[in-house]
Amino acid sequence: MKVLSFCHSSRACFPLPGFIIFFFTCYVHRMESAKFTVIGPSDPVTAILGQETVLPCHLSPSMSAANMEVRWSRPEFASFVHLYRDGKDRFDEQMPDYWGRTELLKAGLKDGIVPLRILSIRRSDEGLYFCFVRDDTFYGETVLELRVAGLGSAPLISVEGHQDGGIRVICQSAGWYPEPEVLWKDRSGRYLPSLSETTSQRDNGLFETEIALIVIEHSNQNLSCCIRNTVLNQEKESAVYIADSFFPRVNPWMVTLSVILVVLFGFIGLIVYLFKMKEKRDNEIRWRRSMAPIEEVNVMLDPDTAHPRLVLSEDRKSVKWGDTRQDLPNNPERFDTEPCVLGCEGFTSRRHCWEVEVGDGELWAVGVARESVRRKGEISRSPKGGIWAVQRFGDQFRALTSPETPLPLSRFPSRIRVCLDCDRGQVTFIDAGDEAPIFTFPPGSVPGERIRPWLRAGRGSRLSLCP
Repeated sequence: MKVLSFCHSSRACFPLPGFIIFFFTCYVHRMESAKFTVIGPSDPVTAILGQETVLPCHLSPSMSAANMEVRWSRPEFASFVHLYRDGKDRFDEQMPDYWGRTELLKAGLKDGIVPLRILSIRRSDEGLYFCFVRDDTFYGETVLELRVAGLGSAPLISVEGHQDGGIRVICQSAGWYPEPEVLWKDRSGRYLPSLSETTSQRDNGLFETEIALIVIEHSNQNLSCCIRNTVLNQEKESAVYIADSFFPRVNPWMVTLSVILVVLFGFIGLIVYLFKMKEKRDNEIRWRRSMAPIEEVNVMLDPDTAHPRLVLSEDRKSVKWGDTRQDLPNNPERFDTEPCVLGCEGFTSRRHCWEVEVGDGELWAVGVARESVRRKGEISRSPKGGIWAVQRFGDQFRALTSPETPLPLSRFPSRIRVCLDCDRGQVTFIDAGDEAPIFTFPPGSVPGERIRPWLRAGRGSRLSLCP
């Protein structure tokens, strides 16, 4: 029988069946010897800030990792935390945050134990880590979690003073991570409700906390402040005792005197209020008497002064905002920027009064203007610009002083009476519905020149001069 053979070179030849058996046996042996599993802890590893910690990692089954590559890395970073390769530690591409802070513990390398020691733990070290191990033919890795915790300073308890019949006590501490639990406890260990609690995180990522408590005499005078780190399950505690002598004492005579003073000041306040009400009433009576001899005038609007956007009624007694700009001659008397119009009448002496129906419009102004008021370009709606008026702009009602004066009213007037006293240089506005004064420009504020009625009608508003 003829046997096939395989020759590797001119010097060595093997029968083909024997070569196949030899190759298969060596390959299976090598594959079985090379397979391993990288194992780390299933629970997170907890480390304390500023101290060192060890991240466990080993091979299963146990085998030597002295000639393997061991790589520790973070999943979110391209460079490594620590690299061991060709029997040496490699630091060329190590993450800068870990320079001089890592060490692969080599005592157990022959048994496949490859833990990493990290020195001077920082808050940024917290997170996931990969333990990667590779030989020439096989590799494996595992992931583990590192939790970082920090114990802050011992609680500092301070007494701030008296509050609500007791003593305000503050507990403060800093340098905790993560955010700690802060509790007040009495002598028997029962938790006490706090008055306030404030926790903030500083630039270094650590937390500081402050908690306040009101201590009442004969109740919880012996208490402690407890701050707990929930990750480490450790706490720091400080205690304090508030003696009876620190609590405020109530003098019966002081109580009686306080009651008398309260009643006295209340009586004085009532007298002052009644006096002011009487003075206000007297002023209103004097004002009404001074306004009695007033000439009611029939005001009509001057179309030559009306802004092109304003539409006047045929009887020239009302004005409204138009949908389009009218093609009107740009005479010197016409307002070309502000939607204003003047009355035909002008007054230089005596007292005159007229009423304007403003309705429910939200954009309007009513008042008087001097005849020389500026008509072209931007105008100043104030006494400086020659205008004395009140204005509604949406939900705001103001007198057009400089600066403007808010007029707080329970409702907006729908009909306004304008009273001009040329002899005193004064303008008064009255709610014609209930006769309540709205605003008065004081005597002497209106100059002694010809004064004309002035209206400004905004979008959606219609103003009518009442007969």
